[in-house]
Amino acid sequence: MYLKNIEVQGFKSFANKIKFDFHNGITGIVGPNGSGKSNVADAVRWVLGEQRVKQLRGGSMQDVIFSGTENRKPLSYASVAITLDNSDHKLPVDYEEVTVTRKLYRSGESEYLINGAACRLKDINEMFYDTGIGKEGYSIIGQGQIDKILSGKPEERRELFDEAAGIVKFKRRKNLSVKKLEEERMNLTRVNDILQELEKQLGPLEKQSETAKEYLKKKEELKTYDINMFLLEEERIRDRMKEVEEKYEIAASEMEDSNQRYEEMKAEYEAIEEEVEQIDLAIETAKNQLNETNLLKQQLEGQINVLKEQINTVRMNDEHYDNRSNAVRVEIETRQEQKASLEKEKQEVQEKLSKASAQDSQAKEKLIEVQSRIAEHTAEIEGRKQEIMDILGNRASTKAKIQHYDTTREQIASRRAALSRSILEVSAEQERQSSALEKYEEELSSVQKTIAGYNQKITENEHTIARLQNELNEKQEKLRIGQTAYHRESSRLESLKNITERYDGYGNSIRRVMSNKDREKGLIGVVADIIKVDKEYEIAIETALGGSIQNIVTDNEDTAKRMIAFLKKNKYGRATFLPLTSMKGSSGLKNEEALREKGVVGLANTLVHVDPQFDGLAAQLLGRTVVVRTIDDGISIARKYRQTLRLVTLEGELINPGGSMTGGAFKNSSNLLSRRREIEEFEKTVAMLKSDMDAMEKEVGRIKAQRGTCYNAIDEIQQELRKASVLENTAKMNVEQTRVRMEEGKKRLEGHASEQKKLELELQQIRDNEESIQMELETSENLEQDLNARIEELQKMLDGEKQEESLQLKHSEEAHLALAALEQQNVFILENVSRIDEETGKFEAELKELDSNKDHASEEIREKEEKIRELKNTIEDSKELFDEIGKEIREQTEKREDLNQKHKDFLRMREELAKHISSLDKECFRLNSQKESYEAASEKQMNYMWEEYELTYNHAMELRDANLTDLAYMKRQIQTLKNEIRKLGTVNVNAIEDFKNVSERYEFLKGQHDDLVEAEATLVQIIEELDAAMRKQFAEQFARIAEEFNSVFKQLFGGGKGTLELMEDEDILEAGIRIIAQPPGKKLQNMMQLSGGEKALTAIALLFAIQNLKPSPFCLLDEIEAALDDNNVTRFAQYLHKLTENTQFIVITHRRGTMTAADRLYGITMQEKGVSTLVSVDLLENELDK
Repeated sequence: MYLKNIEVQGFKSFANKIKFDFHNGITGIVGPNGSGKSNVADAVRWVLGEQRVKQLRGGSMQDVIFSGTENRKPLSYASVAITLDNSDHKLPVDYEEVTVTRKLYRSGESEYLINGAACRLKDINEMFYDTGIGKEGYSIIGQGQIDKILSGKPEERRELFDEAAGIVKFKRRKNLSVKKLEEERMNLTRVNDILQELEKQLGPLEKQSETAKEYLKKKEELKTYDINMFLLEEERIRDRMKEVEEKYEIAASEMEDSNQRYEEMKAEYEAIEEEVEQIDLAIETAKNQLNETNLLKQQLEGQINVLKEQINTVRMNDEHYDNRSNAVRVEIETRQEQKASLEKEKQEVQEKLSKASAQDSQAKEKLIEVQSRIAEHTAEIEGRKQEIMDILGNRASTKAKIQHYDTTREQIASRRAALSRSILEVSAEQERQSSALEKYEEELSSVQKTIAGYNQKITENEHTIARLQNELNEKQEKLRIGQTAYHRESSRLESLKNITERYDGYGNSIRRVMSNKDREKGLIGVVADIIKVDKEYEIAIETALGGSIQNIVTDNEDTAKRMIAFLKKNKYGRATFLPLTSMKGSSGLKNEEALREKGVVGLANTLVHVDPQFDGLAAQLLGRTVVVRTIDDGISIARKYRQTLRLVTLEGELINPGGSMTGGAFKNSSNLLSRRREIEEFEKTVAMLKSDMDAMEKEVGRIKAQRGTCYNAIDEIQQELRKASVLENTAKMNVEQTRVRMEEGKKRLEGHASEQKKLELELQQIRDNEESIQMELETSENLEQDLNARIEELQKMLDGEKQEESLQLKHSEEAHLALAALEQQNVFILENVSRIDEETGKFEAELKELDSNKDHASEEIREKEEKIRELKNTIEDSKELFDEIGKEIREQTEKREDLNQKHKDFLRMREELAKHISSLDKECFRLNSQKESYEAASEKQMNYMWEEYELTYNHAMELRDANLTDLAYMKRQIQTLKNEIRKLGTVNVNAIEDFKNVSERYEFLKGQHDDLVEAEATLVQIIEELDAAMRKQFAEQFARIAEEFNSVFKQLFGGGKGTLELMEDEDILEAGIRIIAQPPGKKLQNMMQLSGGEKALTAIALLFAIQNLKPSPFCLLDEIEAALDDNNVTRFAQYLHKLTENTQFIVITHRRGTMTAADRLYGITMQEKGVSTLVSVDLLENELDK
């Protein structure tokens, strides 16, 4: 067996996927400090299960995942896999090749795999027991282990020697056995405590059990007398109730007839009352009409008088209307004449006003025109004067510019020549750089497209991984919840099955009998096993069954007889048996019409499901119990059928014959009938949860596989990305340098061109300015003369316009005054016209009203006279109506007196019948009270029987003893038994059951105690055997290691002596180990007195000695020879070659002597900062040759 390869990805500085292939012999791993060589050793130690962060040189386990660099993102996981050749099958697995993988994700999730299959760390540790491979073995030796061997205490060196001696697995077994022994001893202590407690309980319980048995015997006798006493009393009460019922029916019948006669008489009386009311109403109505007729007559006569007065008044007003009408017409004519005169005057004034308004507007316009011209000419004169001042100032500065331009022209000519030469040189260099830049940019673009593609793929894979991780977390959470639910429901199902199989909840006697079910074929089961019922009826049916639910069903009476004998023989208590041969069913419900009552669900036996062979049993137990929906329905039905029915509600309330009621809250929601249904429901739930859990596990596996594929794809892409990144960096550097040079040249060209353009512009400006300046001088002189002439001309025009302004102002004022006088006259005329129109309108309205009133008065006199005639006719007609009403009042009064006599006769007859009904009602009440007292007495007795013995009247009849008929004798016996029971004091009836349970538990725990004692002795023996085997093996192997250590010490040191000693006075299995070295030419001394190189060589000698005696398949050495000089390094390398016959070596080293001895070399370097990479072997070999 040997190590074939190590595959590292994302572990510490190994960001990229790197694979180390190994062969038999010595493989060297070299590289500069900080390149990541020791991370190889850490990777192997980590994959073998190292959990101590300090051993991995980190602060937390997350530190082993590549944390990123300036140019790289952190990775999301670390993975290390080692592959071992197992063709010799030294490892206890059936594979020729074994790959152990460990993965750690930043989420904290960790995975261990053996050949791709998930496993536990414990599986990996057990696979490498006694091979020397492992985090505690000697297959990985670093400088830390060397220091531990050299500087550690003797006790701390035990792990190395235990592994070398092959007793680690024995120690682990011993530790497990010791732990188990402690647990067994703790269990034994607990069992002893329980046994002592039970022994204390057994004595008192036995006495209480005997007392309880005697109590139950007397209670049974008392029950017999009570039942017979109850039956005799019930018969007597029922006979008396029958007599009372007969009398009640006679009285009730007679009372019903009397009530009928009373109702008939009442109807006749009500008819007479109604007729009297109608007559009274008619008389009252006639009197009201008579009064209304008189009142109407008086009102009509008053209206006639009023109308006569109104006619007289109208005739007097008619003369006044004629006089006023003539006066109003004269006023209207006068106003119309005044209005005509004013209209004519208004027309004349408006014509004058129109002419005056036109003259005023014309005068204003002329004045404004003159004033505008004056303002314009004044402004122009001021502007011309300012222009002359500006011209004089500009002429002085122009002459100074002409002198400056001459000097500047000479300087520009010299600078232009120098710039032209520089521009030619820079342009040639820019052309060369441009062609180079185009080439470099093409290379960079190509590489960047490739990198962008790689990054896009990595991003897509990372997004996919993130999505898969979220999905995986969600699925794992669901799986965890599902597993929890599955295990919880499975446990509940198993618990419920165990409860059902053990008949928990049943009496001890029931459990004892049912334990013989396999041996006694005639035992069919308890009632709860045979009856099936829908969930909604469970409570009702269990209540209906009562204690019968625990009755045991047998095939026949013989089986029941044998089981009763079994209970008697073993004193297990009592039980009720139901032989199927005796269960013929009940005669059914006597009052079948009760099943059709509102709220009735049905007979209890019709609501259960049983096999046909148990129909009689169901009818016997439930055939006389009616199931109703609510307690209100039950009470109503019970009353209707005189408390003769046994009723049970869906919520479990029970109404017994006789009227007693039982109900309340249940102690728990589970019942015996529901167990089988609950088991079926749990089985369905568990099956569904198992199916969901399996599906979820497959889904989790699928997601992990997809995630692994994405990780592998990212690794491959990152390999290509790393190569592309090197090309990109080179191309970027070339492009950047070229661009910098081009930018510098461009800036120089732009600067030269800008300066050249600026000079040309300055020169052109000078040329342009010289010509324009000369022209400007001439133009300014001519302009000055023209401006002076224009100012003189404007001044003359301004003087004439001011004289014209004074004249126009005077004309405008005269026109405006004339216009204002005409406007005032026109307003006065308009006001007078308006006043006259208003007065004329008023007079015309008055005239119209006078004419209207005069016509209206004549019409009014005619209307009033006509109305007087109509009112007189109405008065004449009312006299006939008055006579008719008086006659009707007299007739109705005579009829009412006849009905009053008949009314008095009916009142007398009704009073006599009411007295008779009252006496019958009292008799019925007395008989009913007597009946209720008998019913109450019966119900009290039935309640007593049910509460005391849970017996109904029918069940009590089945237990009747025909010989017991003497009531006095039975009363004496009952009193005697009650006194004897009272003398027994407080009796614990449960003591019988408790005593049996405690006795059984005591026997069971006694057996457990014996088993624990035996197990303790066995474990002690095993530990002693392991100790003996370990002592023997360690002593033998330690002697061999000490001898081999001395031999290797001499070879490595070239003489001297090396000794290993156990600490005195200590157990050989726990004793520390002392190392004593005597290099050639020195005295024997301990390790602390040696030099650094001697210490290291001594430790190496010990490791080589162990490898000689018990070679590990491979050994990884991390710079353990660093402290040796060149000679000792050469010896170290030579001896290493000797060991390669049985062990494969991987050596991490800086020493040339060790490198020379290696058969194969790997180089570790950091081409990219922070990322370790594997360097070509050929390159390293060539360098070594040099």
